[in-house]
Amino acid sequence: MCSSTSGNDSCEYLLSSGRFLGEKVWQPHSCMMHKYKISEAKNCLVDKHIAFIGDSRIRQLFYSFVKIINPQFKEEGNKHGNIPFEDKIASVKVDFLWHPEVNGSMKQCIKVWTEDSVAKPHVIVAGAATWSIKIHNGSNEALSQYKMNITSIAPLLEKLAKTSDVYWVLQDPVYEDLLSENRKMITNEKIDAYNEAAVSILNSSTRNSKSNVKMFSVSKLIAQETIMESLDGLHLPESSRETSAMILMNVYCNKILKPVDGSCCQPRPPLTLIQKLAACFFTLSIIGYLIFYIIHRNTHRKNKPCTDLESGEEKKNIINTPGSPLEILLQSFCKLGLIMAYFYMCDRANLFMKENKYYTHSTFFIPIIYILVLGVFYNENTKETKVLNREQTDEWKGWMQLVILIYHISGASTFLPVYMHIRVLVAAYLFQTGYGHFSYFWIKGDFGLQRVCQVLFRLNFLVVVLCIVMDRPYQFYYFVPLVTVWFMVIYVTLALWPQIIQKKANGNCFWHLGLLLKLGFLLLCICFLAYSQGAFEKIFSLWPLSKCFELKGNVYEWWFRWRLDRYVVFHGMLFAFIYLALQKRQVLSEGKGEPLFSNKISNFLLFISVVSFLTYSIWASSCKNKAECNELHPSVSVVQILAFILIRNIPGYARSVYSSFFAWFGKISLELFICQYHIWLAADTRGILVLIPGNPMLNIIVSTFIFVCVAHEISQITNDLAQIIIPKDNSSLLKRLACIAAFFCGLLILSSIQDKSRH
Repeated sequence: MCSSTSGNDSCEYLLSSGRFLGEKVWQPHSCMMHKYKISEAKNCLVDKHIAFIGDSRIRQLFYSFVKIINPQFKEEGNKHGNIPFEDKIASVKVDFLWHPEVNGSMKQCIKVWTEDSVAKPHVIVAGAATWSIKIHNGSNEALSQYKMNITSIAPLLEKLAKTSDVYWVLQDPVYEDLLSENRKMITNEKIDAYNEAAVSILNSSTRNSKSNVKMFSVSKLIAQETIMESLDGLHLPESSRETSAMILMNVYCNKILKPVDGSCCQPRPPLTLIQKLAACFFTLSIIGYLIFYIIHRNTHRKNKPCTDLESGEEKKNIINTPGSPLEILLQSFCKLGLIMAYFYMCDRANLFMKENKYYTHSTFFIPIIYILVLGVFYNENTKETKVLNREQTDEWKGWMQLVILIYHISGASTFLPVYMHIRVLVAAYLFQTGYGHFSYFWIKGDFGLQRVCQVLFRLNFLVVVLCIVMDRPYQFYYFVPLVTVWFMVIYVTLALWPQIIQKKANGNCFWHLGLLLKLGFLLLCICFLAYSQGAFEKIFSLWPLSKCFELKGNVYEWWFRWRLDRYVVFHGMLFAFIYLALQKRQVLSEGKGEPLFSNKISNFLLFISVVSFLTYSIWASSCKNKAECNELHPSVSVVQILAFILIRNIPGYARSVYSSFFAWFGKISLELFICQYHIWLAADTRGILVLIPGNPMLNIIVSTFIFVCVAHEISQITNDLAQIIIPKDNSSLLKRLACIAAFFCGLLILSSIQDKSRH
């Protein structure tokens, strides 16, 4: 079975199947298991009563479960007696009831709960068999009695299961070589026979429908891998019991708390009003395009060129040229509608499964080596040999994006040295934002509305659509708000009076000084906001900005993200200014194969760059505390970025070639970064999308191929729509901007109504 349509199917997978990804890390079959913290467990179980009933193995499971709520709870007390636990603050009650055999005593205990006058537990976890095998020396008569007893208990459990969650724990295997002499009769063969009896009887306790008593059989799989670590051959090691207890917590609590990284047992979220309207819009777009296509094709057939029989001349009827704005618009929204349907199915509809990430050095570094080999293999000559030419910047974006994708899917954020280097790659993207936009405005002097709208549309179109379709806040796609805000900062800095551009400055030091003063003022503003969290939050908490930058009801996440790379855009602008000034004065040698400076200066700068690059890497790799390293990162990340630029551009031969493989990915880097959230990763990047369960390698190949194709297609759609929606004529542009403003106002009103209905 490769898909699920509800949370119930993934619950069955969680209770019955899975595998170890690494030591102590359990992966259920194609769904994600959340690791519950103390506060989460108490929040879920408030005013709840949980009862564990059975033998010493159930007692161990009870202790592990209670330790999720209270890690200080000690395993002490009467081993062959009842053990109570109560957290009065959270009103959580968990009891262990000692009933080592399935007999009349256990039946009476369960029967009491079925009486209407008795407050029954919300969750019942039961199981027993090894004690019966032991005291009856593994006799067949004992197995027959066990079948009779469980047959008499089954209807009671089924009755309880209508109002409570009831789990029957199947018996784990034993490690026979470690068993003491008085336990030698407890063999795996006997355990299998008892398990088969329990499953067949409990599953057949209802005639016409599926049993409501859930089989907790996954502990058998866990035990098969870990029983060798047992101290006595019978009881599981503590880590295995903790895994089983966490599975129980996920089965019960995921549907209540709905953790993002706990997809097991979670039902599909209901469609919001905005999502329903989006579905209607895309459906109408698809229908409209199909009608247009059919009419256009029939018209084309009727107006095919024909030959006049009398004159022998070919006659033509003029028809609408294909590729008209209306056709492109309908076609783009049609394709986008189908793509958005795929997005929704992957990450919201529970149609496809999800798995947890598990980091190992090989899962990160081996793919890195693969893509580097491919990148080096596809070498081509650049069209121009200037510093940071278009092919080179596309290449830079491409390999950085591929490394970031591997970082995300491998879960490498848990390894601090990798995390610190990835932070530099994110900073390098923002550096290019500062460099690229400053260079454009400085050289072109184009501060027109059309240019601004084109950039904002290309940056934000996909994210706005995803916010609507996937019901996610704008700030969730944090990188797009970052580059959008920084673009506007660059624009305002350079567009405000006095507008200083290259043509106007023309080597005049006075104008250069004026520009540097502007940049200096920008730096002061950045420093003020970076060290005044209150002022920053007041600005971005104002309506309607708050709708764009709030996440979970506050703007802290936005402040943290912005502050983490606060100087690097300024560094990119300053670098662009210095580079363009040197280029204007013809200080640089940018011919094909020529070093950027004289040989001595080039060699000296290359040496300094290599040393700086390695020094930063050594520092980042030796980081012990993420918070302290993040505090230094904004000031020092530019060192490695500048070192890379100089190493890549000083030698003429390095500046004259580029990797077309990386450059291709660089052209769709923004789409790749955004699309990964829902159709490559899953559960808001916390897990991995599973299209093909049971075959991780094939799954990653297929999902990656689809993901890259979709990102490329969305890039094309965005470019096509940008040409239509953002016209060059200012009067038409203003009218469309008014329509877009009205659309967003309507969206904000609907969003506010939606938020009120949720609360």
